[in-house]
Amino acid sequence: MNYERLGKWLACAAAVLLSCATACGTLAAEKTLRIGAPLPLTGALSAEGETQRSGFQIWADTVNAAGGIKVGGDTYKVEVVYTDYQSATPRAVQAAERLITQQKVDFLFGPFGSGAVKAVSAITEKYGVPMIAPNAASEEVFDQGFKYLFGVYTPNKSMTEPVAELVAKNYPSIKRLAVFARNDLFPLSIAAEMEKSARSRGIEIVYSEKFAIGTVDFSSALAQMRGRNPDWVFVAGYTNDNILVRRQLAEQGVSPQLLTMIVGVVSPSFQQSVGKLAENITTFAWWDAAVGYKGNDIFGSTDRFVKLYQAKYGQRPEYSAAGAAACGVVLQMAIEKAGSIDRKKVRDAIAAMDEQTFWGPIKFGPTGQIISLKPPLLQIQNGSLVVVHPPEIKNAELRLGGL
Repeated sequence: MNYERLGKWLACAAAVLLSCATACGTLAAEKTLRIGAPLPLTGALSAEGETQRSGFQIWADTVNAAGGIKVGGDTYKVEVVYTDYQSATPRAVQAAERLITQQKVDFLFGPFGSGAVKAVSAITEKYGVPMIAPNAASEEVFDQGFKYLFGVYTPNKSMTEPVAELVAKNYPSIKRLAVFARNDLFPLSIAAEMEKSARSRGIEIVYSEKFAIGTVDFSSALAQMRGRNPDWVFVAGYTNDNILVRRQLAEQGVSPQLLTMIVGVVSPSFQQSVGKLAENITTFAWWDAAVGYKGNDIFGSTDRFVKLYQAKYGQRPEYSAAGAAACGVVLQMAIEKAGSIDRKKVRDAIAAMDEQTFWGPIKFGPTGQIISLKPPLLQIQNGSLVVVHPPEIKNAELRLGGL
């Protein structure tokens, strides 16, 4: 027997076995964190759903490119499990329950809009699954006494109070407000807050109506609005609603000194659809690329998030996409703080969070809604979005005059 050859063979075999053991150990330590995301990827809210998905995905891709989330001796790669609820809230509820009970996701990101988030939150509370929502601002969503629901948008009045104060103090010619809202939880809620904020500052509400979901012809309602001669028009709907309303405002000859619309004005599809009619529209936002925050999160700063997003999607991120990415940031930081993926421990870490991020300072109130942000007011000027409030980050003055 050739003992020298046998020795070499055994040494080689041992090296191979050691290599396999090391590889297997690495694979064993690297696990997958599955996060469910019910979204309206088809139907009337598909534009909003796709924007929200882009934010979730850039967070997941950035985490995975950095090696994953480290929890003790384990490393978790991130997988976001998307499901389409076709812009129908009852389907969002069904989708959320399937994600939890059948697809066995570990955590949940919220669907689009206050109405859908409120409906789904009953499911996540039932199963004790933390849900972080990027697109829910109405306080009615968070006043249910739930412990597993969190939202990265401040309450609606954090948007309406500053703009009403700005207008009342600096533009005395604006005395009459018309309010037109989609018959849906968030639009109605923010419209009601807008009326309160304006009325408390002596601005008269001369028109206040709602429109049915799916409306495409607004001509009769807008003709009535024109007859009230408003100085300021406030429209609360979603992207497709606001595209149609803006066009028909022009057709009906409604040209107020100030036009404010939410949601969807910051979306490229809105400006592409209405063209020059977008000029001078103001809109609320919970975040803008101009805020320039530094953070301790995976992105590190607003600027880096913007660069990564532009490189991946070829366009400037707006607040809906950034808010979705912020949900991932909150979840990751909570897991790392808890040192566990145990749902209760992660929930407690979110509730106690006080962190600086690319989204801004993140701290949640007792209801689970964020209380630490100061949202910017935006306006489209010369085809570009500019910040007109608050003073510390504004880069332009508010303009009056419509088309």
